[in-house]
Amino acid sequence: MTKMAITPKGLKLLLAGLIVMVSGYILMMGGGSDNPEVFNYAMFDFRRLVAAPIVIIAGIIIEIVAIMGTFKSKE
Repeated sequence: MTKMAITPKGLKLLLAGLIVMVSGYILMMGGGSDNPEVFNYAMFDFRRLVAAPIVIIAGIIIEIVAIMGTFKSKE
């Protein structure tokens, strides 16, 4: 029987990191204006400038841990 390159725990971490990164991009969405003549200050709020990049970086760190981590399989 051949061993898989990634363990089930690593795969779960990969999926969790992907979900965290997608949620960061969802946090970054929005802030547009219906009228191009009117400037919308909503695109410079805390959620888009601070929270979303932190969430995306956290997802990338989870992905790195999932790929580089050595997890023991039960076999």
